[in-house]
Amino acid sequence: MGLYSLPRTARLLKAGDFAALRGKSKRISVRHFLAEFSPNEQATCRLGQAVSRRVSKRAVDRNRIKRLVRESYRHVRSELPCVDILMIARTSAVRTTSADLREDLANLWKKLAALKVTSGTGTMRG
Repeated sequence: MGLYSLPRTARLLKAGDFAALRGKSKRISVRHFLAEFSPNEQATCRLGQAVSRRVSKRAVDRNRIKRLVRESYRHVRSELPCVDILMIARTSAVRTTSADLREDLANLWKKLAALKVTSGTGTMRG
């Protein structure tokens, strides 16, 4: 697979993964998105998306937002720490242009990349 591919291992697919993430996550937000993240034991970061019918009743609008998030994630996933990310779209994302959404996502990825994410399974050294 290429550098900018999006294999199954780079996505959250199981309901249990989403539930575990919702229970122990931290949050980062930008204008049109909220990202919940938590460290994982994988060799890469993984992305899950939640674009509910509350955001838009029209499937075409929800799918446009999800496509933009996936495309943006594909280009930056190699720079992100090993975390599980749940991307939640806000209702304002529907009325926003694609260019503004890409800019918003770029800001979010920068915030995530700057984090020093550590898992809670380490030991203290004195």
